Amino acid sequence: MKTRSAVLHTQPGRYEVTEVDLDEPRQGELLVKMAAVGLCHTDDHDVPPGSAPPLRLPLAGGHEGAGVVVGVGPHTPGWAEGDHVVLSFVAVCGRCRMCSTGHQNLCDLGARLFSGARIEDPTSFRMSYQGRPVGQAYGLAALSEHTVVDARSAVKIDPDLPLDKAALVACGVPTGWGSVTNMSEARAGDVVVVMGIGGVGINSVQAARAIGARAVIAVDPVEFKRETAKQLGATHTAATMGEATELARSLTNGQGADAAVVAVGVVTGDHIGEAVMSIRKAGTVVVTGTGSMRGGGGGVPFNHTMFTVFQKRLQGALFGGCNPRWDIPNLLAQYTAGTLKLDELVTRTYSLEQVAEGFDDMKAGRNIRGVVLFD
Repeated sequence: MKTRSAVLHTQPGRYEVTEVDLDEPRQGELLVKMAAVGLCHTDDHDVPPGSAPPLRLPLAGGHEGAGVVVGVGPHTPGWAEGDHVVLSFVAVCGRCRMCSTGHQNLCDLGARLFSGARIEDPTSFRMSYQGRPVGQAYGLAALSEHTVVDARSAVKIDPDLPLDKAALVACGVPTGWGSVTNMSEARAGDVVVVMGIGGVGINSVQAARAIGARAVIAVDPVEFKRETAKQLGATHTAATMGEATELARSLTNGQGADAAVVAVGVVTGDHIGEAVMSIRKAGTVVVTGTGSMRGGGGGVPFNHTMFTVFQKRLQGALFGGCNPRWDIPNLLAQYTAGTLKLDELVTRTYSLEQVAEGFDDMKAGRNIRGVVLFD
């Protein structure tokens, strides 16, 4: 069949709506009609040169999405047309060491998702344009009217849930939420700093509120983001990390925050250094935003000896340390129960034709989360 997709043809470049050819699903694969896709900064990392690994171009973008299964490959048990799914940019095998020890976010299959090809065969593609293979971002290409995905990259959800909100738990919500609940060691009564209030950081704010932090300091230079953070659980806001650090110290007898989450769109060493300065002795900095995947971005400017003496901890976080098979349905259950806000995260919706505009708005700080809606 033919379908329209947001495709990156050059690097640097912009996503362009392109009609591509899409093969039928094979064994272990699903054909999904997309309903909604969140615009995540990770997709924009593919656009400038040198920030992402070498890419196969053209590349069909998008990874934070939800839709309806409209085709099931042969010998693919457990799936049926009409199933509602959230796509997972982390494929889950369920058998490797990481999956078996409760770390599905680090499944061994993840190493194969940058090829844009099928997980089991780096020479096999399901999308093509003018006879050339088209890579699918993270094996998904969610910014497409239809896409073919590996069943291990899909999580079945309750069909009564609104798909435009369910799409958000494919990436931004669990990444931000889990960065606090799984990775930071923060607990009730703590002081938590969240650096960067976008589609990820706003959910770290929600999570800090949910665990009972006595102070949640949301840091962002954009005023409307700080105001949104107040509505979703921040007790204090600051425009800079310098302000946030002084505020955290004023609340802790000079000690500093118990935990800080770095959730800015493009992380540099300076961001991490500022976060390390903001925490107390034995505090934790969680780095959940990404920068250049080829290195660079500068070193992290802090005194290594003081880092040792104060026993601070620097913790990376992929997908917030969440397990897609459990956490995606669980977060949606919290949304249904009213303990997790999703509706309030969406600042603006776009059509597929407006996808480049949506990414421009994201980079300009105009959105908490922009969402592309399909008919």
